[in-house]
Amino acid sequence: MSDDAASPTLRPTPMDRAPEDPRARLLGPGQWPVAAPQIPANEVPAHVALVMDGNGRWANSRGLPRTEGHRAGEYALMDTIAGAIDAGVRYLSVYTFSTENWKRSPAEVRFIMNYASDVLARRTDQLNDWGVHVRWSGRRPKLWKSVIHALERADEATKHNDTLDLVMCVNYGGRAEIADAAKTIAKEVAAGRLSPAGVTEKNFARHLYLPDVPDVDLMIRTSGEQRISNYLLWQLAYAEMMFSPTPWPAFDREALWDCLLEYSGRERRFGGAVDAITSGKMTGP
Repeated sequence: MSDDAASPTLRPTPMDRAPEDPRARLLGPGQWPVAAPQIPANEVPAHVALVMDGNGRWANSRGLPRTEGHRAGEYALMDTIAGAIDAGVRYLSVYTFSTENWKRSPAEVRFIMNYASDVLARRTDQLNDWGVHVRWSGRRPKLWKSVIHALERADEATKHNDTLDLVMCVNYGGRAEIADAAKTIAKEVAAGRLSPAGVTEKNFARHLYLPDVPDVDLMIRTSGEQRISNYLLWQLAYAEMMFSPTPWPAFDREALWDCLLEYSGRERRFGGAVDAITSGKMTGP
């Protein structure tokens, strides 16, 4: 998200308004003291993807271990989910743990795995009350069975909800998803169930982890880094990008709404263009 003077809002920044105790922000949809912005439905992104970056740096800057940043991030996530519902977002994907995150210290990986299972166990009923369908996108190999079971239980418990689909990208990598889709298609071609000529973009998309989830309209990355880090590579083809300097634990629903307001003012052409200059009719001498 841009910091320049052209910003469409005068709200204080999340760092200014976020309380030190993040639990103070744990309010459901419609309970925030500030109302969601009134954005026309056709200008609200149907699918928002979040890269929740900056947990460790947020914690270290306060003299806390990195794991405390992950704890605080839980409340930022719940608040952002509530804000997405308030604003009319239909799909929210969150980059929870990437295929590259296994490179982190064993202690941090162990904490994240245990904490992910714990958060899902504690928050599923609340998310169900909010009308959220919890879904999982990612690879099974290497992922802890306790996390897989927690994700599957949450999916089953919330599968009838249609207010918001929350896609938890756990043990997820964009290249891995594309490679897995290609592998499945190759098997179908080898078995004679699909001809090489039938491998189209539309057919390929059907073999992604969650083929019913539409492409991303808006991707937001927090904490100032400006890269996509192997996230939803296929689905981000025409997404609008915003990079917020706010670390994830300080992000909240108002920060999301600021991004949605900026998104609503952008022109999306999907490769097309309109010439803004029209020449007058040429006349002869």
